[in-house]
Amino acid sequence: MSKSNNVYKDAFNRCLRLLDESKSLPSEPELGTLLGVSRTTVRSILTRMEETGLIAWNKRSKTVLRAPRPEDFFPEEETDTLAEIIERSFMRRLLASGAEAGMQINELELAREIGVGTTSVREFLIRFSRFGLIEKRRNSHWVLKGFTRAFALELTEIREMFELRSAAAFVALPLESAVWADLDGLEVEHRQLASEIATRFNEFSELDERLHRLIHRASHNRFIVDFYDVIAMIFHYHYQWNKAEERQRNEVAVQEHLAYIAALKSRDPGKVDAACRKHLKSARQTLLSSIPEGRQAQPA
Repeated sequence: MSKSNNVYKDAFNRCLRLLDESKSLPSEPELGTLLGVSRTTVRSILTRMEETGLIAWNKRSKTVLRAPRPEDFFPEEETDTLAEIIERSFMRRLLASGAEAGMQINELELAREIGVGTTSVREFLIRFSRFGLIEKRRNSHWVLKGFTRAFALELTEIREMFELRSAAAFVALPLESAVWADLDGLEVEHRQLASEIATRFNEFSELDERLHRLIHRASHNRFIVDFYDVIAMIFHYHYQWNKAEERQRNEVAVQEHLAYIAALKSRDPGKVDAACRKHLKSARQTLLSSIPEGRQAQPA
């Protein structure tokens, strides 16, 4: 499925929800801004809505004819959030270019490639720039400052602080909390992956991100959860930066995850702390091994 198709389906579903809130839809530029997509995508959405009898579209007039039904929506598994789509596209572009310091990023080109509005891309880049990896230049251009060993060490230090705090909060959650069912589901997925690791080892990074996000949400700390978005993005993609011994590395990590999950389910703070520290130490070593010795940031 193409990236633009994911954008379209996600935006279409969000636009359907607008139909419940009004008797008519705003102008195409307003819809584009509201949904964070291009005018071309807006027109595709309106065309489908007209064809399925949801609206009457006559130039500027877009009258709502009926409320959306469940079958009007695209299945959730076929859509990604706009933020996820932009994040994935941005990181793939970095990977394709080797993520070298000095790499130029044009927000207009990135928006056109994904099929979204430039405002959404700009907001993502501004948010990402807070951590010093990219810097704004003139005329919608950005420059990659460089992913250095020093940056990686700082990042892992913060990650360890946050995750130890979140893991301790996780085991203190009541048994009726929904997180325990989520953890059970992740354990099943880990065991399935472990049993088929020879052919599915490249699926680990996504599972890794989901487990750690679940743990961090237990902190109920908006700053930890917000900052972890960037941490997760970098750790999620570092598996693709370094292909050396990828299967063996992911096989070990899956087993560490299972030990970590078992510790969380034991609700024993000492076991959780030990399992968490062991896994994060391995993650730190793997991240550092993906960065060439002596890589320096691009001068400002």
